Amino acid sequence: MLLLLLLPLAPLFLRPPGAGGAQTPNATSEGCQIIHPPWEGGIRYRGLTRDQVKAINFLPVDYEIEYVCRGEREVVGPKVRKCLANGSWTDMDTPSRCVRICSKSYLTLENGKVFLTGGDLPALDGARVDFRCDSDFHLVGSSRSICSQGQWSTPKPHCQVNRTPHSERRAVYIGALFPMSGGWPGGQACQPAVEMALEDVNSRRDILPDYELKLIHHDSKCDPGQATKYLYELLYNDPIKIILMPGCSSVSTLVAEAARMWNLIVLSYGSSSPALSNRQRFPTFFRTHPSATLHNPTRVKLFEKWGWKKIATIQQTTEVFTSTLDDLEERVKEAGIEITFRQSFFSDPAVPVKNLKRQDARIIVGLFYETEARKVFCEVYKERLFGKKYVWFLIGWYADNWFKIYDPSINCTVDEMTEAVEGHITTEIVMLNPANTRSISNMTSQEFVEKLTKRLKRHPEETGGFQEAPLAYDAIWALALALNKTSGGGGRSGVRLEDFNYNNQTITDQIYRAMNSSSFEGVSGHVVFDASGSRMAWTLIEQLQGGSYKKIGYYDSTKDDLSWSKTDKWIGGSPPADQTLVIKTFRFLSQKLFISVSVLSSLGIVLAVVCLSFNIYNSHVRYIQNSQPNLNNLTAVGCSLALAAVFPLGLDGYHIGRSQFPFVCQARLWLLGLGFSLGYGSMFTKIWWVHTVFTKKEEKKEWRKTLEPWKLYATVGLLVGMDVLTLAIWQIVDPLHRTIELEHCSSKKMNTWLGIFYGYKGLLLLLGIFLAYETKSVSTEKINDHRAVGMAIYNVAVLCLITAPVTMILSSQQDAAFAFASLAIVFSSYITLVVLFVPKMRRLITRGEWQSEAQDTMKTGSSTNNNEEEKSRLLEKENRELEKIIAEKEERVSELRHQLQSRQQLRSRRHPPTPPDPSGGLPRGPPEPPDRLSCDGSRVHLLYK
Repeated sequence: MLLLLLLPLAPLFLRPPGAGGAQTPNATSEGCQIIHPPWEGGIRYRGLTRDQVKAINFLPVDYEIEYVCRGEREVVGPKVRKCLANGSWTDMDTPSRCVRICSKSYLTLENGKVFLTGGDLPALDGARVDFRCDSDFHLVGSSRSICSQGQWSTPKPHCQVNRTPHSERRAVYIGALFPMSGGWPGGQACQPAVEMALEDVNSRRDILPDYELKLIHHDSKCDPGQATKYLYELLYNDPIKIILMPGCSSVSTLVAEAARMWNLIVLSYGSSSPALSNRQRFPTFFRTHPSATLHNPTRVKLFEKWGWKKIATIQQTTEVFTSTLDDLEERVKEAGIEITFRQSFFSDPAVPVKNLKRQDARIIVGLFYETEARKVFCEVYKERLFGKKYVWFLIGWYADNWFKIYDPSINCTVDEMTEAVEGHITTEIVMLNPANTRSISNMTSQEFVEKLTKRLKRHPEETGGFQEAPLAYDAIWALALALNKTSGGGGRSGVRLEDFNYNNQTITDQIYRAMNSSSFEGVSGHVVFDASGSRMAWTLIEQLQGGSYKKIGYYDSTKDDLSWSKTDKWIGGSPPADQTLVIKTFRFLSQKLFISVSVLSSLGIVLAVVCLSFNIYNSHVRYIQNSQPNLNNLTAVGCSLALAAVFPLGLDGYHIGRSQFPFVCQARLWLLGLGFSLGYGSMFTKIWWVHTVFTKKEEKKEWRKTLEPWKLYATVGLLVGMDVLTLAIWQIVDPLHRTIELEHCSSKKMNTWLGIFYGYKGLLLLLGIFLAYETKSVSTEKINDHRAVGMAIYNVAVLCLITAPVTMILSSQQDAAFAFASLAIVFSSYITLVVLFVPKMRRLITRGEWQSEAQDTMKTGSSTNNNEEEKSRLLEKENRELEKIIAEKEERVSELRHQLQSRQQLRSRRHPPTPPDPSGGLPRGPPEPPDRLSCDGSRVHLLYK
C-alpha cells in the first residue's frame, strides 16, 4: 500500500539549519533517523500510516523516501533518498528543495522557436527565454521574458502571419446598435470592447488576411422606437452590412425579427430574453450573452440549498422579464416550490412593493432594469422590506455601484439605498474566464480587463455594460472566425465576402453554418452556441456584503454542479425563513387561574350542599313548603353539577393523557347540560306555572286553590329529558374528540350541535325573562318565592346570553375563554343559591318560625299578620261583615227618620205655629222629654260605632 503523507509545516519553522536534506547523519544500528520535509513540500512514506510515522524515530536500512512539492513547485535536488547501512541517507551533501517554477507554456511557441538560457527545464528563478518566429510570420509582443518568483516578466507573445497591406484589403462592414443610455446603458463599455476586438482581429494575419472589419454604429438608447429609426438607416444607406449587432433584448427582438427579410445574421452581445431562443421566429439570431433562463436553474438550486418553499416575484413589464418569470414558474413547480405572490409594474413600483409587504413576502425575486431597480429599492426602504427577514434575488449585470448612482427620479439618499440593498443575492452568467488562461486573442481575461480599463473614460464601476464587455469582445472574434471560415481562410468554399448583398441567401447560409459550429476560447470563457443560437455558460453567484459584491459560488447547470465557497453572510446570522414561522406548541391553561376558579367552584358546591341540606331539614316548615322545596332542591343539585363542570373544563394535556381526553369532553358536556336543565329548568317551571295560573283570573280560579306538584315535576322532567336525548344523540352520532391546535373538545359538526343547543337554551332564557317580568306583581301562597326565582332568572339569562358569544370569540385564547366561561358558571350558580335560599334561612333564623304546619295554626294571628295572602283573606272577610253592619244601620236610620217625621206632623196639628224667635232662630217647640233624647242619642252612637 502506497500512502502519501504530507507532514504539517509548523515543525519546519523549528527545524535546524540544513534540515532540507543536509541534516547530520546519526548512525545507529536501528537504521536512519527520520528527516524533515522541505518548505512547501512533504515526504511520501511507503507502507506507513500517519500515526506510525509519528510514533517512530528511525526507519530501517534500504527504506526509501520520496520528496513531493505543493502547488506550482518542483523538487530541486535528490527526489528519492535511501537509508544506508551506516545509518545515513543517500546524497546528503545535496539538499532537496521545493522551488517555484514559471509557466511551462512559455517554453513553446506556435509558428516559432523558444531559446532558454540561464537555467534548465523546468524554468526556475533567473531563467530567460527568447522568442523567434518562422518565416512568413512576425512576432507580436515582447521577444524576451525573465522568470522571477514564479512569474514571467512579460506576456507571452505570438507569431502572426504577414497580412496584406491595409491599402489592398477589402472592407467588411458591421452594423451595430449600442445602448449608451436607457434601461441598460451597456454600450458604454461594450462599444470600446468591440473596437478593441476589431483592432486585434484586423492585426492578425491568420484571420481574414484579405479583409478588414469596420464598424458603423448608433446609440439605440435601449429603446425599440429609436432602434427602428437607426435600423432603417443601416439597411437603406450604403455600405452593405454583412451582420447586425444589437444590444439589449427589446432592441434585439425588433432587429432579429426583421433581419431575416434582408438575409442578415444577427449577433447580440447583451440580449438575455428567453423569447429570442425561438428559432422559428428568429432563424438567424445568435448571441454571446446566454439566455436569462440560465439564471433560473441557479435560483432554484439556491432555493433548495436554503430550504425555501415559498417565494414571491416582482418584475418590470417587458417581454424579457415576463418570459424569464414564466420559465422560473415552471422550474419551481417541478422542484416543489411555490410562487405565492407575483407582482409587476410598468414604471412606478410603489404599489407592488406595498403589496409584497402586505402579503408577508420574504424571499423575493426581482426582474427589472437598473434604473427601475433604484426605484424599487427606494420603495423597499420606505416599506422596510429589507433586513434579516428578507432576501432579494436580482440580476447581476447592473453596475457594481448601481445603488449609489444619483437618480433624480427617486427621493432616497445613498445611505438609505445602501442599507436597503445590503445582503441581496445576484446571479449572473460567468462573463469573464475565471481560469485566466490565454484566449484566442492571446490575452488572458485579466489582461483584457486591464486593457479595456485604460480605454474607458471613467471608472469601470460607473460604466454601464462593463461586465458584458468580454461578451462583446468575443462576439467580434466569433464573427471574424465565422467569416474567415466562410471566405476560405479556414474552409473550402472560397466565398467572396464582398459579393454579399441582402438578396444573397447562399452567403448567409454559409455564415450561419460557420457561426453555428463556432467553438473557441475567449476572454469570457469557452464560446459555443446551442441549437437555439444561445451561449452556454456557467452562472456566478454573488452577494452584496458591506456595500460591495463578493463571490460566493458558481453553478454549472449542464452538470448540476454547485461550487460553493462558504463565504455567504447573513444579517441575522443564518438564512431567513421563507415565511412567518408558525411553531405549533401545546398551550396549557394557566394553573394559577385553574386553581383559583376551582376553589371558587368548590366553595360554591359546599354552598349548594348547605342550601340543599337546609331545605330538606326544614321541609316540614309551612313557609318552606309554600316555596315548593322539591323544585328548590333540584335547583341546588343543578347548581352543584354546573359548578362541578368547571373542573373538567379546565383539564388539558397538562393533567391528562390523550386517551382520557374524550371522557373529559363528555364530562364537560353532560355536567354542564344537566346542571343547566336542573337548575334553570326548575326555576323556569315555577315561573311558568305562576304565569299560567295567576295571570288569567277568571279562567284559573279553581287552579289557584290546588296546585298539583306532579305537574311541576313533569315540566322539569320534560326539560331534562330533552337535554338527555339531545346529548345522547350527539355523543353517538358525532362524539367529541381532542383537537390539537388549541387542545380543546370538538366534533365534525360542532357548529351544528352548538347551534341547536344555543338556539334551544336561548329561547328558554328569553322566555324565562318574559315570564319573570309578567309575574312580578302576582301574589300567591302556593309558590311564595316566585319573585326571588324571577330575580335569579334575570341574572342567569343575562350571564348566559353574554358568555356564549364571548367564549366563541375568545376560543383561540384558552385562558381568557376558560376564565370567562367558568366565572359565568360560578357567578350564576352563586347568585341563584343566594337569591333562593339565603332569604329563607334569614327569615327562619331571625323570626324563629321553625314550627310545623300543626303548630303554626295555633299562632294564626301572628302568622296571618306576617303573611300577605292571609292578610288579604282576612281583610276581605272583615270588609264583608262591615258592609252588612252598614246596611243594617242605614235601614234603622231610615226607620227613625220616618218616625220623626210622623211625630212632627202630629204635633203641628195639636199646636199652632209659634212666632219666630226675635233672635232670628227657628220657632221653638215644646221641649222633648228627657227619655226621648237619651234614646235617640244611643241609637246615633250605635250607628257610628
